[in-house]
Amino acid sequence: MNFTRWSARLPGTQRRAAARAEHPHATPDRRGEGSVPAARAEHLTDPDDTPAPQAVDALPAREVLDRVPALVALVHGPDHRLAYVNDAYTTAFGPRPPGEPAAETLPELSELGLLPLLDQALRSGRPRTLKSRKAPDGRSYTFTCTPVAEGDGGEKDAVLIFAVDVTDHAEAAERLRASERRQRETAVTLQRSLLPQELEQPDDLRIAAVYHPGGTEAAVGGDWYDVITLGGGRTALVIGDVMGRGVRAAAVMGQLRTAVRAYARMDLPPHEILQLLDGLAAEIDANQIATCVYAVHDPNEGRLVYASAGHLPILVRDESGTVTRAPEPTGPPLGTGGLMHASTSIPLGPGSTAVLYTDGLVERRDADLDEGIEALEHALSGATGTPQVVCDRLVRSAGVTADHDDDVAVLVLQHPSRTGPERELFRNAALELLGGVEAAPRARAFASGVLTSWRFPPDLHDHGVLAASELVANSLQHGTPPMRLRLRRTDRRLIIEVTDGDDHLPRRRQADAADESGRGIAIIATIATSWGARRTPGGGKAVWCEFALP
Repeated sequence: MNFTRWSARLPGTQRRAAARAEHPHATPDRRGEGSVPAARAEHLTDPDDTPAPQAVDALPAREVLDRVPALVALVHGPDHRLAYVNDAYTTAFGPRPPGEPAAETLPELSELGLLPLLDQALRSGRPRTLKSRKAPDGRSYTFTCTPVAEGDGGEKDAVLIFAVDVTDHAEAAERLRASERRQRETAVTLQRSLLPQELEQPDDLRIAAVYHPGGTEAAVGGDWYDVITLGGGRTALVIGDVMGRGVRAAAVMGQLRTAVRAYARMDLPPHEILQLLDGLAAEIDANQIATCVYAVHDPNEGRLVYASAGHLPILVRDESGTVTRAPEPTGPPLGTGGLMHASTSIPLGPGSTAVLYTDGLVERRDADLDEGIEALEHALSGATGTPQVVCDRLVRSAGVTADHDDDVAVLVLQHPSRTGPERELFRNAALELLGGVEAAPRARAFASGVLTSWRFPPDLHDHGVLAASELVANSLQHGTPPMRLRLRRTDRRLIIEVTDGDDHLPRRRQADAADESGRGIAIIATIATSWGARRTPGGGKAVWCEFALP
């Protein structure tokens, strides 16, 4: 069959033939023809018919540089004489006469410290960049100095300065930094608000503390410290560290510190306080672990009785400068549950200084923990002065700075060695109560003689004798031997204490009119500034009262 003659009669064939006759150089439209698919028809187009794009080399460089929004300048020679600035540069800093050294004609570069960068680019033959500098026009730019060959010899004797406006980025970054600073200030304020705003200062001790938040991020830590006066001349000292960082650690810390103050009012031994805290920590958050030291100082004993829940050892410097490290932790960290703690003691006589601290002061990533403690011992052996001075010296010796990566808490207490007139303000007197009811008049006579020798005013003398009489009578009636009356004066108060072998603690109650007893504690509570009772470690109890000196 003759396909050529037959196909000429197909619909549309005659119209396409007429179109080719009118436009002989047009590319034939083969869409719709069955012999060539549409996708392949594109490959049949003559490539010579497509116009070639203009080469980059043919673009006029000056016209391009004049139109770019970035700032462009060209300097040449060792003194960087100005050869060219584009329109954007002129708009930003004004017209600049060519041919003059950059130090004179481009003062803005000198203010930004860019001239040394031009020298570096020429010497090294490599680009140098100065990021996000604020220019005199108030906007921020990133400058790139690229050495270029100005002549045909290929030697790079010119520098092309290219500055991109990054004001929006710089302002956004500054807003972010400001927000982070505010968040950190808020976090540190939260942390500090959970710590004691003012340390209690006992009569017999001088105490100072310091806290340094760690890092620059907003996450707060769980370090804390506290000083609690227990009455009767005794003082509790606490330092602890909740593991981890963040608001959760700070919240646990705040709850533990509040609980310590509540438990301290019960005047329990240190290990019993930690036992209560251990159960509370497990209830607050079973996944949160904390270390803690709870210590009690009694000026009559000259020792620091303490219990430790996995915390770092207490350091004590005696009057001669010898530093002693307290025994190892006496129990596991708080929150582990089920394990027992124990109390022990370390001497703290007159002239001694004790330091309680958290691990941020001695722990470093590149050193062993024992090395940090040894370094702290060495620093403490030579640290003299007030407790605050000792605090500052220990922190400086440990290299703690504003960007330290962990929180640091330090508590320093000193038992001063008093001499001269000050020593006369701190006196002790004690009487062993032997026999039966005849011990009461002997106790009254003893108390009267001591208070008279201490030259107390008559009203305070009478109140002191009455309090001693009531405490001794209460002990004789309800207690068991051995019994002892102790009187102590400080520069601020008079303390009267009676101890006996019975561990039943007295309580204040309202006596009926017909009752023959039950009024002793009520009388003491009325005339004394404060009173209290506690169980003693060897069994028995101590009942005390205080009178504030005028």
